[in-house]
Parts: sequence; structure tokens; C-alpha cells
Amino acid sequence: MKTAAVGTMHPKVGASPPARIAGLFYLLAFLFNGGLLYIRGGLVISGDAAATASNILAHASRFWLGLTCYLILIACHITVTALFYELFKPVHRSVSLLAAFLSLMGCAAATFSSLLYTTPLLVLQEAPNLGAFKPEQLQALALLLDKLNLRASNIGSAFFGFYFLLIGYLVFRSAFLPRIMGVLLMFGGVCMLPLLYPPLAGSLRPYNLAVALLGEVALTLWLLARGVNVARWKEQAGPHGAQRAAP
Repeated sequence: MKTAAVGTMHPKVGASPPARIAGLFYLLAFLFNGGLLYIRGGLVISGDAAATASNILAHASRFWLGLTCYLILIACHITVTALFYELFKPVHRSVSLLAAFLSLMGCAAATFSSLLYTTPLLVLQEAPNLGAFKPEQLQALALLLDKLNLRASNIGSAFFGFYFLLIGYLVFRSAFLPRIMGVLLMFGGVCMLPLLYPPLAGSLRPYNLAVALLGEVALTLWLLARGVNVARWKEQAGPHGAQRAAP
């Protein structure tokens, strides 16, 4: 009787794929990301430092609500990362692990970005203690810090672009999800990579982000509505499937 090689790991054959739970957390990430964009879009006016400062100070509690959305969004992405690792590990364990690492790097960049998100309000609220600066200078600084927050957020999104490339590859190689979704995710990942180069990203926005969003939305809805083909997932998750998936 053949035995599995030492160090070979695979999910238990009787286990269930965490597909719908992953879809649920992905949906929550979409909702909180939408909330963050709505809040920020209503407060930050591009190119108008005075109006932006006035909006932020007048709606400080709403601004802090945006930070709450930001942190919950990051937590949802971390959860999805862990669940996707378990879901796609039977397809190719090493690629799934690399994808998880890239996603966590994106989450780390998003966490740094969330800290920068708070700095415009802190600078404006501390204006009485910053007497060396004129009000106009503090307003310009607050707007500059918000732009720095966006740059950090774009770096995180670029990491997610690499992540979607790998997840798309795993979906395409899997036997339990439609291959077309893998193609959409890989194409969407490519569309997110220009965020590493702001001039190019500015010329492609919002079309590249809309294409990237298409694959994510399709996968989320499919996971929620249909899940995965459990029989085929278990077949790939079994000892022989795990051996085939090994590099």
C-alpha cells in the first residue's frame, strides 16, 4: 500500500470548502469599501485645500467613521486571504501560499494607508498648537497628506493586482470553478498593476478599475450563489489530488 510522502499536506477528504464564507466576507469588503469611498468622496475636494479642511473639521465624526470602514475592510480582506488559501490549496499549494503572502502585503500597505488617512484631521485639529504654520499652510498640508494616503492605498492595490493574477490562475486550473472567472481575475489583476505608476494609472482610471472589479464581483456572486463543485474540490483535496498539485 502506498503512503503519502513525508511533508505532504492536504485537506481532509471529508472537509468542506470554505467557498460561501469567503464569498460573504468578500461581499462585506465590497460594502465597507463602498462606505469608505462615499465618506471620503463627500469630504475631500481635489485641488481645494480650504474646502477640504472645512469639510473635514465640520464632519469629524463622519471622518472617523471612514477609518472604521477602512479597518473593517482590511480585516475582511485578511479573512478572505485565509479562506482562499484553504480553498485553492488543493489546486497548487505553493501558488496559493504565494498568493496569500502578496495579499497580506497588500493588507499591510492598506494598514499603513489607514494611519495616513487620519493625519489630515489630526493636523487640522492641532492647528492651535502649530502656531509656526499659517492656516493656509496647514490646509495645504492636510490635502497633501490625503494624497499621500492615496499613494499608499494604490501600492496596496497593486499588490492585490498580483494577488488576483495568481488567484485567477488557480481558478483557471481548478476543477471546481468556471475557468472564465479565472480569465477575468487574471485580466483584472493586470489592470490593477498600472497603479504602481501614477501617470499611467491616472490616464487609465476609472476604466482599468472597472475591469478589475468585474472579475471580483463575478467571483463573489458565484461563491455566494453557487459555491464550488464540492465533489471535484474534494477530489483535488484528496491525497492523490494534493500530490498532483505539488510543484
